[in-house]
This record gives sequence, structure tokens and C-alpha cells, in this order.
Amino acid sequence: MALVIFDLDNTLIHGDSDHAWGEFLVQNQLVNEDVYKSKNDAFYHQYEEGNLDIFEYLEFSLSVLTQYSYEEITQWRQRFYDQVFVKMMQPKAAELIAKHRAQGDYLLIITATNLFVTEPAKTLLKIDDIIAPIPEFKDNRYTGKVSGIPSFQEGKVTRLNEWLENSEHSLEDSYFYSDSHNDLPLLELVDNPIIVDGDSRLLQAAKERGWTSISLRD
Repeated sequence: MALVIFDLDNTLIHGDSDHAWGEFLVQNQLVNEDVYKSKNDAFYHQYEEGNLDIFEYLEFSLSVLTQYSYEEITQWRQRFYDQVFVKMMQPKAAELIAKHRAQGDYLLIITATNLFVTEPAKTLLKIDDIIAPIPEFKDNRYTGKVSGIPSFQEGKVTRLNEWLENSEHSLEDSYFYSDSHNDLPLLELVDNPIIVDGDSRLLQAAKERGWTSISLRD
């Protein structure tokens, strides 16, 4: 049994779930459009450029969770999955997941998108477990803070090592599928790094290292 790790956004799905969630909030008037949309777009650009301050971004993205009750915000999340996320899913990604499942591999998502947004993806995509930034939750409400180290850039390696300490799995013959140069620290750690519809900086790094590159786009 190999440990097979997937990035989520722009890897298993076509698009970025975090940015799409922000657009969904704006479209449904759950946030101030004038303020939220410009910041959401700016943070996404910083992510693409590789200079995102993950704590600053999480403070922004998690703030909306504090403005509604747990019941309200989870109902909106379900609408997001029904209306938006399902359209981002890719048949070829489902085939890849099924292939590894048939081989008896253990499937894990590691994403920089917070767990509130991404947790339903684990079930929908038929993945065994997920590692994501954890929104702090107290007294049946989200606080707007993040618990522990966010799984972003080197933080993905840190969180994975913490996860491995409490599991029966190892990195022997492990895989990691990703699209982003932000994931280079983890790609360099696994035995089988595989680039999926990679950004230009990651494709250049993959070429230099002789890594496999594939596409899951239709």
C-alpha cells in the first residue's frame, strides 16, 4: 500500500475552491462585494506569484465564518458544493483516484484551503483523509483564527510529518500530485512527484528534475 497525496485546487479539481468560495459569497451577498472581491482576487494573485502571507490570508478568509451561526454557514457551504464545486470536478481525476484505490493505495489530500471549505471534498472525491488549515471552533462558532500550522508551502511538509507520526503509513514509494510551485517542498520529499497541469514555474522545475507531468483536464 503506497501513500498517495493529492493537492486539491487546480489538481483534482479544475479551479481554486477557496477563490470560488469567495466569489460564491459575493454573488450571494454574504459579504461586502466592494471590499471582499478585490481582496479575494489580490490574495489569489499573491498565491500564484508565490508570495502569499498565509496567516494574513486566513485571517481574511476565515472572518466570514464568524459572521454567521454554524448552522447557517454550513448550509451555505452545501449550496456552494451543489452549485459550484461539482462543476469543478474532473472525470480524469476520478479515474486517477479509482486507479490508486484499485491498487490498494491510501489516498490523502493536502491543501492550503481551509478545512471548512474543503472537508466535504474528501467524501465527494472518495479520499481517505485530508490535511488542511484548521479553523478554530469554540462554543459552537468559528472564531476567525487558525489552529496550528497551516498546510501551505513548507507547512505541508510539517503537517504531513505530524500526520505520519500518528499513522501506520510512510513515505516509502509515496506519490504527490500537484499543479503549483508552492508545493515544491513536498514534491521534493516524496518518491514519485507528479505534476498535474502545472504552472509555468513548476513545469520548469519539473523539467530540470526530470519529473513526470500529466494533465487531468478534458
